[in-house]
Amino acid sequence: MRLQTYPSSLRNKRGTRFIQCAGAFLIAGILSCTLVFPTGALADVRKSDIVIGQTVSARSLALSRCPNIDAEHAIVVGSDGTTYFERDADTRVHIASITKVMTAVTAIDSVPLDTTITVSSQAARIGESTAALQEGDTMPLSEALKALLWPSGNDAAWAIAESIGGMMLTSSNKDASDSSACVQAFVDAMNAKSADLGMNDSIWSNPHGLDDGSWSGDFGSTARDISKLIEYAMSKDAIRSITSTDGGTCKVLRNGEQVSLSLDSTDELLGSYEGTIGVKTGFTDSAGECFAGAVETSDITLYSVVLDSTSEKQRFTDTRTLWDWVFNHRINYSLAHTENTTVDASGTTVPLAASVALGAWTDKTVDATFSDASAEVMVCDLEGNVSQQATWFVPNGAVKAGDIVGRIDYYQHNTLIATENLVATQSVDAPDFFTGIGIWWQRFISGFSGESAVAQSILYNETPKIDDRVLQKAA
Repeated sequence: MRLQTYPSSLRNKRGTRFIQCAGAFLIAGILSCTLVFPTGALADVRKSDIVIGQTVSARSLALSRCPNIDAEHAIVVGSDGTTYFERDADTRVHIASITKVMTAVTAIDSVPLDTTITVSSQAARIGESTAALQEGDTMPLSEALKALLWPSGNDAAWAIAESIGGMMLTSSNKDASDSSACVQAFVDAMNAKSADLGMNDSIWSNPHGLDDGSWSGDFGSTARDISKLIEYAMSKDAIRSITSTDGGTCKVLRNGEQVSLSLDSTDELLGSYEGTIGVKTGFTDSAGECFAGAVETSDITLYSVVLDSTSEKQRFTDTRTLWDWVFNHRINYSLAHTENTTVDASGTTVPLAASVALGAWTDKTVDATFSDASAEVMVCDLEGNVSQQATWFVPNGAVKAGDIVGRIDYYQHNTLIATENLVATQSVDAPDFFTGIGIWWQRFISGFSGESAVAQSILYNETPKIDDRVLQKAA
């Protein structure tokens, strides 16, 4: 059972909005498709969508290689620092209950988790989406966060802001008797925290995200700013432990007795998309259907935001589409690509990566293999092919098997993505005294003739293009 509820006026507005969208398709002559596939008919790919820093148009990407989503504003950022996709990600709009993530972050960064939160009469009667808190209820902040994040409780948001804001005023020797003043002190802290996180296009006006009637105003955030917020929020165990769980029990002290409230999460991807760890849904008529999500795998976490999607179901469909799209375009790329082999000191056949010149000799090289022949790096195929650059260390004395004699740096789109050391497979002695004198004389003479006095290093490793063949091998 979902505890998030909307008044009939908002539900009617949502229906009107969808009918207007369907009418546009009627004009286009495809009403039947809208009726049969109402959750996906409005999804599209736009040439202005940005894929890893370039528009779809600039990349000349086939539309089939781009995510087909409905949301008006969206972004996907990886824990590797890559912004994989964005759509109008810098326009400030209303974000509804996603606001509560900022409320949670501000709260836990301001006071200890055992701080007592008290539900005032004003908090209890805010309404709309609630956690069914009652006037006089008290609980530690750790429990109030559950009421805030699982069912998207507006009552919990106000109670947290009012209680902690009052403490802020008291600590500054200011009057904390007025509820609105207490909440405003907390909202001021939200704006300060937002600035600390580099969310330069965000303005907060209340702790719950309502935006109509008395709550209306010029405030909101952007998809890009929200991605920064949820990445930070997921670094907080007190938040992550809640958003990664599909509901549970919130314990409050009510009339002197402990009461357990059963609360459900509004995140429908929990339990249905492997690796989902949150984060927060939102809806108002102004904001549309919104979802800020996070999904974790063994090598990367994705932080995604979709704002103003056309239905409750579609916001999750959009999120799935974006996550699937990123994962489908990330492949394991092997660093060792050579058909040549050599034998190391133990008699084992190993890949021959290069023949590296020995500086102590004029005509000798040593075979070199990879320090880890099985090494791979995760790359996005949309970023283009991988290139390599070898650096030779040219050892001047004796070389022992296993010595590092060079390295290969791997690049994609001019960005260093990996480095692999080259190690000697055999030991090579340095020249003896008399041989050394002969080599010195030879180099002295070659200095006049312009001839090379050292053997040439040769790189055998290759960097195949990222094409269907490589993709199939990676799969």
